[in-house]
Amino acid sequence: MAKLTDPVTSLKGVGPAKAKLLQALNIFTLGDLICHFPRGYEDRTRESCIADLMVDKPACFRAVVMSTPRTAHIRKGLDLTKVQVADHSGKLNLTFFNSRFAAENLEYGREYVFYGALSGDYSGYGITNPVFELPEAPAVATRRVMPIYPLTAGLTNAAMAKLVGQALAVCDPPEEILPPEIRKSYGILPAEQAYRAIHRPVDMAQAEQARKRLIFEEFFVFSAGLALMRAARAMKKVPAYGDLRMEEFYQCLPFALTGAQKRAVEEILGDFGRGTPMNRLVQGDVGSGKTMVAAAAAYCAARNGAQTALMAPTEILAEQHQQSLARLFAPLGISVALLTGSQTAKEKREIRQRIASGESKIVVGTHALISESTVFANLGLVITDEQHRFGVGQRSRLSAKGEAPHLLVMSATPIPRTLALLMYGDLEVSILDELPPGRQKVETFLVGEAYRARLNAFIRKQVAEGHQAFVVCPAVEENQELGVKAASAWAQTLQQTVFPDLRVSLLHGQMKGSEKEAAMAAFARGEADVLVATTVIEVGVDVPNATLMVIEDADRFGLSQLHQLRGRVGRGSAKSFCVLTTHNRNPETLQRLKALCKTNDGFRIAEEDLKLRGPGDFFGSRQSGLPAFRVADLSMDMETLRSAQQASKDWIESFGQADTPEGRALRQRVRVLFDRAEGTMN
Repeated sequence: MAKLTDPVTSLKGVGPAKAKLLQALNIFTLGDLICHFPRGYEDRTRESCIADLMVDKPACFRAVVMSTPRTAHIRKGLDLTKVQVADHSGKLNLTFFNSRFAAENLEYGREYVFYGALSGDYSGYGITNPVFELPEAPAVATRRVMPIYPLTAGLTNAAMAKLVGQALAVCDPPEEILPPEIRKSYGILPAEQAYRAIHRPVDMAQAEQARKRLIFEEFFVFSAGLALMRAARAMKKVPAYGDLRMEEFYQCLPFALTGAQKRAVEEILGDFGRGTPMNRLVQGDVGSGKTMVAAAAAYCAARNGAQTALMAPTEILAEQHQQSLARLFAPLGISVALLTGSQTAKEKREIRQRIASGESKIVVGTHALISESTVFANLGLVITDEQHRFGVGQRSRLSAKGEAPHLLVMSATPIPRTLALLMYGDLEVSILDELPPGRQKVETFLVGEAYRARLNAFIRKQVAEGHQAFVVCPAVEENQELGVKAASAWAQTLQQTVFPDLRVSLLHGQMKGSEKEAAMAAFARGEADVLVATTVIEVGVDVPNATLMVIEDADRFGLSQLHQLRGRVGRGSAKSFCVLTTHNRNPETLQRLKALCKTNDGFRIAEEDLKLRGPGDFFGSRQSGLPAFRVADLSMDMETLRSAQQASKDWIESFGQADTPEGRALRQRVRVLFDRAEGTMN
């Protein structure tokens, strides 16, 4: 018997060329082949008669060949084979392109089972290139539920089905990892049955049962992996913080914390007092006060003699954090240092000396924090802002500068809680779901191109009142196919034609890092009236004077992204506005955009986005830390995910360390999954 780890080249007919095609689908071993699941099915089990066939609806039917197949050579590379078939209800013409098989195998007077889609109109109907086989032959192409596989150029569905069949014939499927009690409790098929049935189901109901099992299994392995990681982290011991008094910090604040902020701080203090490293995500809407929660954590660390490193994604954001924290901590006698790449060698050297001596208790910086020459005296807390902007490698390199420091991650992207548990690995989640008092609600409007003159007048009015405006475009440069506004061209148009008397500046992702920082800093200082930009402004620089956000071709963005962009305004005391423009008249698109106009609640918007677009919008192309699920679809299978999370939690609590075959197999599968994710899991 072959092993799951054997290469695909061990199968008959798989040489280097075919192996290369399979590699394009991440298929290297027999196990990969068996786990290359169908993306859907065609139900070819129901047979029709010719008279009941419907145009463009593929169907199976039995018919007798009524004429000898005739092949005509049309031109080089094109042969046409025509044949007429009939059953008790009518006749039908079949056409095959370049099919020597049809020409040689269809016999006059013999019955076959065909599968294909009817095409044509009142002038004549027919079927092109149907598959066929003899009624007495095994059901390979007809009379069965046919799996439809993800493919690559050069591989047909039939070839893929054959390869998977070969692998299952010589190799046992992955071993069982779900204990009998869980299978029984959740109505789950055994592994052997499910892995075979998903590739060769007897009917659609069995295909669905197999799919349910494999989705459950994927989520179960992932959830169990997180639980095992948590258990492993609980084994790590660090000195518990003995001084958790926060009164002095609270008295220094210019305002009272919200209930959600207090709850998050209490959860952090609970982690600090536990004696194991904290691993917590503080997830809050734009303006919900995450920085103040981070400041409370840094204060507590400082009281207990530990240093805090806060890593921000850009220099301008690092500077903003350092300035606000320095103001806050000055009365408390806690120094806040800033370390960035653009500082002079002398400045960096002096700051690093203060960090190494322990004089600087809180250090805010960019990637300069993780350079080898930055040494901490006693790094006890690592805080990263906007988690998805950092690779896990950078975060772990920063953590390695201390003895198992506590980790606090801040994200301004509201994500449904279940997805947050996936996206952020094994981090505990604190949610800030209320805004501080006085935080402005941004009024949002959706307009078409007919409102352009009024919109331009509104921009001019805001600037005349001493405020600034953002204008966000979905593309950097003109693209005729996309037909959307491009930042570079639109900035030129606004400056030269629409607002020649105003100061219009430009910011986009193709600019050098230093140019981007300079453009954003200049706008923050009030040196431009209108900033035309792409989504690079999504990550939070504070410009309290900006009161208007215009988003061109808003239908090109996800709701969560639009909400993030809207959060760039409404940060000062003046009334703020967001205007979405679109040419799109699709009712679903307009409904989606109107949902944003109705609410400023990022969590409600995130739930709506998940329903409408699926989870891709939250994770972007990189899928920040999300494992590549082979069969599960996060937007469709949330109920199964919740069941699997509960099941894995119950099982680990009851049987997690037991030496059972399922337990051993599960731990091995977890190792493989997390190795494959290459550390993207936190």
